[in-house]
Amino acid sequence: MKLVRLILATLALTSGVYAAEPLSTVTVYKTPTCGCCNGWVKYLRDNGFTVETHDLSNLAALKARFGLTQKRLMSCHTAIVDGYVVEGHVPADDVRRLIHEKPDIVGITAPGMPQLSPGMFSLEPKDYDVLSFDENGNVDIFSSY
Repeated sequence: MKLVRLILATLALTSGVYAAEPLSTVTVYKTPTCGCCNGWVKYLRDNGFTVETHDLSNLAALKARFGLTQKRLMSCHTAIVDGYVVEGHVPADDVRRLIHEKPDIVGITAPGMPQLSPGMFSLEPKDYDVLSFDENGNVDIFSSY
């Protein structure tokens, strides 16, 4: 069943189904000096999202408050959209898919700082996975690039 949902979601993304839906505001928490965080914010705006940013000197307590407790899932910035956590350099299409499908998870993450990710060194995601995580600590692949 997961494979069928993944195929349908991929078809919807490539056919522009999600693109017609109004986009939610993404609230991004980041450090003030992180250039790649600013790059990801610009990338989201370029992809039609409204983005609010909040600069904080330490994000650890915020990440914990939003349910991001496994260090292996963390990245440099944390965003909230429609009640979901979006951690790190997640592609815009995955954010759209998350908003559209509304899965029973805490959020999605691109752990670490993937070098070929939006906001880093590529506008097109390459060579990394975006993971989903839930409140019980379960982690699954949301999408692969």
